[in-house]
Amino acid sequence: MTEAETAAQEALRHIVKDLEAIRFRLWGVHSTLPVPARETAMLVGEEDMDVALEVRTVIECVINDWISSAIRDLQAAAEYRPDSEE
Repeated sequence: MTEAETAAQEALRHIVKDLEAIRFRLWGVHSTLPVPARETAMLVGEEDMDVALEVRTVIECVINDWISSAIRDLQAAAEYRPDSEE
């Protein structure tokens, strides 16, 4: 591998760590919001629950559809080694 390739893979490892930290922060925001339930909605008001539900749903989708996939793919690229049969 060239120096540039090694440096790129090392950069990817750092980016993966950053994305993992962002994922952790998003789960933290997610955990601060009330879990939507009909009984809870009646107590705090439907409008407040709409915001909580929307934010929780968006966080879940972003983590599951984008961030976790990016972490997995970037980690695989960072660890990639060409076959030694060349």
